Amino acid sequence: MAEAGKRRHFWPAVTLMAAVLYGVGFLAFVAALPRVPENLDQPDAIVALTGGGARLDTAVALFERGVGRRLLITGVNNTTTKAELKPIVHGGPRFECCADLGRTAANTHGNAAETAAWVKSHHYRRLIIVTASYHMPRALREFAAEMPGVRLEPYPVEPDGIDPAHWWRRPRTFRLLQSEYVKYLASLALTALLPARERDAIDPTLDPAVERHSDRSNAPAHPRS
Repeated sequence: MAEAGKRRHFWPAVTLMAAVLYGVGFLAFVAALPRVPENLDQPDAIVALTGGGARLDTAVALFERGVGRRLLITGVNNTTTKAELKPIVHGGPRFECCADLGRTAANTHGNAAETAAWVKSHHYRRLIIVTASYHMPRALREFAAEMPGVRLEPYPVEPDGIDPAHWWRRPRTFRLLQSEYVKYLASLALTALLPARERDAIDPTLDPAVERHSDRSNAPAHPRS
């Protein structure tokens, strides 16, 4: 009887402990979301992940101000041309000459693999990463796993209608942060346990080619996460 009673109380206790750990982890995740840096050291390049206009507008504005030698927009729709994208993101002379469009990434792991190939071809060692603040922890984890020797500096943006600073008041923000936290935990597990080639098998991406200075078949980036 005593043994049966212990077993009966064991799983509720485990469930409660798991819930507490999840809640504490979620609060830590939200508290640690990066903020826009006050000062920017000169990086080799800027990488913008598609998934919302604010990301691309911010990255292109930084680039046109002279930050970085090149810009990569990773995860661009295959049908979007550079000429079509330029007015949408308010690109100027630097965008015209020195922005590259990556087309093979369909998710965050793909963004990291595509960027790693681009970084290797240019021998870059320091990047500014532009994506949504809630997406940044997972993006940095995936990028660091693909490029362990490259310094990554986050430059977060906040999409319209998302307010991480007051997430408990906004159901939409709360749901988004919960979803992203679960994805982040999965990313932590996969990057810790599996090498990149095995993660590719789980989450396949295409060959990480990047189109440069071409209007052959580039089109506005579409949301990916």
